[in-house]
Amino acid sequence: MIFKHERNRIYYADESGKVLAEILFPTEEDGKANITHTFVDDSLRGQGIAAKLMEMAVEQIKSEGKVPQFTCSYAAKWAEKNYSAPKTI
Repeated sequence: MIFKHERNRIYYADESGKVLAEILFPTEEDGKANITHTFVDDSLRGQGIAAKLMEMAVEQIKSEGKVPQFTCSYAAKWAEKNYSAPKTI
């Protein structure tokens, strides 16, 4: 499965172009990237794809020097279990 990366979006589409998995993370005015939407088609559920999208999004956000925010309900739950913000001194 090859995911396509765009600015503020990562997704997977089938051969016909139908989006089967997607995560959106627009940049807010404060420079943070807000994960606002995750979607995985029923045909792909139970394979860990949403978690993979989250990992890729957080990696992309951090590589751009931004801080992720998690307002999507799935993203917020994932972050509670898997993400610890960098400590500042």
